[in-house]
Amino acid sequence: MNSGEPARPVEILLVEDNPGDVRLIQEALENEIRPNKLHVVSDGEEALDFIHRRGKYDNAPRPDLVLLDFSLPKDEGRRVLETIKREEDLRRIPVVVLTASTAENDVLRAYSLDANCYVTKPTDFGEFMAAIKAVGEFWLTIAVLPRD
Repeated sequence: MNSGEPARPVEILLVEDNPGDVRLIQEALENEIRPNKLHVVSDGEEALDFIHRRGKYDNAPRPDLVLLDFSLPKDEGRRVLETIKREEDLRRIPVVVLTASTAENDVLRAYSLDANCYVTKPTDFGEFMAAIKAVGEFWLTIAVLPRD
């Protein structure tokens, strides 16, 4: 992109089943320096439909970044991560696992499935907001995201 063009918003897919966390994450990311568009789905099936552009998501943009709650019902977070990192045309999409779990086996499993980052959601409101803002700052202003 040349410096005269406005930056295309970063397409972020948030896979989160807790409406309160969704609201807080939206709030934390809305004032980022780099424009972003947050798309929200609440389960693994919807996430895979969005990523594969199926059903009601047939016109969905390809995500530049996925924020994935690993603790979805029926182990769906693991399945979403595994699918993204297994498929050649999706594997370059960075996936940040964003979860309440501090269990070492969850951390190991996420990284074994090639998660790009594992972030534990703090229970304290201020710490939660600071963590999400730090994730946003890194992935939206410091890291270079792959583009198609």
